[in-house]
Amino acid sequence: MQRLPRQAGEVPWPTQEWPETSPTSDVDARRLGAAIELLFSPTGATRCGITQALLGIWRGGVVVERYGDGVGPEQTLRSWSMAKSVLHAVVGCLVDDGLLELNAPAAVPAWGQPGDERGTITLEQLLRMVDGLDFVEHYEAGSRSDVIEMLREAKTSDTAAFAEERGLAHPPGSVFNYSSGTSMIVAAIAKRALGGGRKRMEEYMAERLFAPLGMQSALPRFDGAETFIGSSYLFATARDFARFGLLYLRDGVWEDQRIVPAGWVDHARTVTAPSKGEYGAHWWLDVAEAGTFCAKGFQGQYILISPEKDMVVVRLGVSTEPQREYVVEALGEVLASFPTAGD
Repeated sequence: MQRLPRQAGEVPWPTQEWPETSPTSDVDARRLGAAIELLFSPTGATRCGITQALLGIWRGGVVVERYGDGVGPEQTLRSWSMAKSVLHAVVGCLVDDGLLELNAPAAVPAWGQPGDERGTITLEQLLRMVDGLDFVEHYEAGSRSDVIEMLREAKTSDTAAFAEERGLAHPPGSVFNYSSGTSMIVAAIAKRALGGGRKRMEEYMAERLFAPLGMQSALPRFDGAETFIGSSYLFATARDFARFGLLYLRDGVWEDQRIVPAGWVDHARTVTAPSKGEYGAHWWLDVAEAGTFCAKGFQGQYILISPEKDMVVVRLGVSTEPQREYVVEALGEVLASFPTAGD
């Protein structure tokens, strides 16, 4: 596993303002320009969809920043499933505070009846999407879609309760099944561990995560049961999503303050065996380039982290599933334009 780079002593932390970094002579400017053009040009839009924001953080400073029509640095944009990776950070804070245990049976009252095999599912298995629950994460019209049904009335309904009602399709720990319902179960566990509802969770996320990083724009959304919709709904600026990415690139440390426990970032990027190398713990792996880990949303939102390049790349936009392949290709070209850290 690639060692996570430290923030260079001469580069200020971007808690207040992002420092800027100029490309050096070993950056392939032509290759970088072509990748940016692919993401933003009218021709590229046919292949990649609409790119609303692209932000490249290299060696701790902004080296690329571009926005689509009508979008600027202060505009908050949706995360979709990038919120799952933020939820991973929240769980890490709760583990650090002694309020949650990874390998104990998950605290889900609905699974507490004697003989209910779901009662053996651990928080660790939920974070790695190997809980075994029968939840369908499809977005195609005309087919069963538990995620669409769950989120359709999220503002007024209890999304976690919907997911908790699913039966087992596989023995816990045996099969990888990416599931927004699983993330909602985790979010409800976090809420119960804290005690209180929306207000308490908002305060905790602000105090333990957003405020130390300077993520002033971050706006989590909540469902009808006052549970953070940690599967799908967090709004922030591109710069604030980049701050979150930099936290994970810097091993969970910010301005010499540890935000998530030691080893928690490695927990995120450690392969979940049944995923065949694609998934860690609420983070995707090896997206665009080997050795990366990534928060991503279903319309082509990415916080892409490359320890090898000492880079965070944020892309926000709206892309179809076929278009996302070209988006990832373009983001890979952005990374490939920069030298390996230390070169």
